[in-house]
Amino acid sequence: MSLELHDLGSLKIHQRDHSYLKAKARSLGVELLPYIRQLVHEAVQRDLDILQDAIEIHEAKGPLKMLRAHKIKLDPTKEQAHYFACSCGVARHAYNWALAEWKRQYEAGGKPSEMSLRKQYNALKPIEFPWALEVTKNAPQQAIKNLGTAFQNFFRNVKAGKKPGYPKFKKKGLHDSFRADNGPQKAGEHAVQVDGKTVKLSKVGIVRMRESLRFAGQVISATVSRQADGWYVTLLVDTADCLSGPLGGGVIGVDLGIKELATLSNGEVVPALKPHRAAHQRLVRLSRSLSRKKKGSSNRAKAKAKLARLHQRISNIRVDALNKLTTRLATEFDTIGIEDLNVRGMMANRHLARSIADAGFAEFRRQLEYKAVMTGARVVVIDRFFPSSKTCSVCGTIHPMKLSDRVMVCDCGNVLDRDLNAALNIRNKAASSAVSACGEEGSGHGSIVTKPASVKQEVEV
Repeated sequence: MSLELHDLGSLKIHQRDHSYLKAKARSLGVELLPYIRQLVHEAVQRDLDILQDAIEIHEAKGPLKMLRAHKIKLDPTKEQAHYFACSCGVARHAYNWALAEWKRQYEAGGKPSEMSLRKQYNALKPIEFPWALEVTKNAPQQAIKNLGTAFQNFFRNVKAGKKPGYPKFKKKGLHDSFRADNGPQKAGEHAVQVDGKTVKLSKVGIVRMRESLRFAGQVISATVSRQADGWYVTLLVDTADCLSGPLGGGVIGVDLGIKELATLSNGEVVPALKPHRAAHQRLVRLSRSLSRKKKGSSNRAKAKAKLARLHQRISNIRVDALNKLTTRLATEFDTIGIEDLNVRGMMANRHLARSIADAGFAEFRRQLEYKAVMTGARVVVIDRFFPSSKTCSVCGTIHPMKLSDRVMVCDCGNVLDRDLNAALNIRNKAASSAVSACGEEGSGHGSIVTKPASVKQEVEV
């Protein structure tokens, strides 16, 4: 998302300037009106200078836009599928070659870089790797760029004192992908051409897609990847089409769980689909069948593809459920409170690890945070040590409770379901944190992380 949009989300408007802003935005187009209406609705007093700057930027640069990605399954011919497999092989070879060369140069006292390795690979390609010339040049080049990004992340984590993971060599059949666009945009021609349910790729031609692109805009790049036994294209689009923002939906608290996916502070309970548990017996049967097949045989390849399709189906069911929930929260509510769950620590419980992984808590937070940026909502992340389930949502008294205690009973007369009580506490905490964060760094669009509390939180399940 552009900086201008972030700025707009954090502004508070003087009452006397409402008419001027509306008139100014109307002269520019309708792009700014939803954000102005939202901020006028809040009726919060603050400087107008940043908003005026944003309007000037809007006048100079045109409508506000953002980058969105759409992943679509492909229906390639046998020849096109063979080309995709070869391109993935070239990309994997370039990545592994660059990683080995990076380590060799570094151990010899040199200072390797992604750019120097790309130049070195291009010089060696006609002599040592002539088969790499049969695919698009973007496949090996982007693979080496990805390695450079991996090392940047590695060194940044080392500098931050974190425990980084050193880049590893890629294996065949695991996360196969390659950059498939035609390079930089030419005059009057897009780098990747999409027409309905077809996409035109370099050295491949027109490839059929299962669906059309969901939003209009200029296609920046295309990445082809293999999942299970199918091929997918991820199209990166520069578009002004985004999710509609919340319209005074107020504050909502979300308590995630295993038995139920989420309990909302308004009393709504979102059931958990538990796709992995539902398909567990079939997974066991297919895994056992795969282990009995001879390595390298066609029957083993068929069994492997069948098992991969089932894993893909489980993942699709989980992601679809999380997408529907996060989209609804980000479009209906102004402020969303969630807990900062220690998923890694929760996974240490061997009795609940499978169910926790099946719920997809980390994916829920990831989706909610980026969708909140798109809609202008605010995500408040409550500290993990806040005892949301043990605290009475009416009087604030903290009660000792076991995980088996599903009802919170307080001396003040408050009797509530444990998860609903936690959701109400999260909502109250999010409301107070959002108010206190007004005008501070990190307020407005995006996420606010509350400060740690002095009471240790239980492991919520």
